[in-house]
Amino acid sequence: MKKILLFACILGICSFALAACGTGAGASGTTGTTTGSNTSGTVVTVKTGPTNFLQSSVTLNKGDTLQIVNTASDIHIISLGSWVNGGPVPATEPGAPKVLNEQLPANGTLTIGQFNTAGTYHLYCTIHIGMNLTVVVK
Repeated sequence: MKKILLFACILGICSFALAACGTGAGASGTTGTTTGSNTSGTVVTVKTGPTNFLQSSVTLNKGDTLQIVNTASDIHIISLGSWVNGGPVPATEPGAPKVLNEQLPANGTLTIGQFNTAGTYHLYCTIHIGMNLTVVVK
């Protein structure tokens, strides 16, 4: 019985430690998810509203990182692709950082990058119809 109780305590402590480490939440309540590393270039910021990106496109230089800042209390789920005629069209775009169902919490941030290949890429929120962002990399 003591072994079972000890095992349950250890399991509970490990679960708590993993949950605390895995949230990515900082003291400010923002979450920074990085889908690449930024060893050079700059960080370019785009803001969101409740159901849209506050700008429809952004231009980056090769090596830049994109940071999306949610200024609303709604969450967003960001992926590569776009809304077309009211329907989601997921995409895998060669040269783009992997972005698949990345959660952007209310009043939080999401970091995507680096964008190392010139081209035009598309990001969308999978839960808000028509919420598209075009990323042009020069």
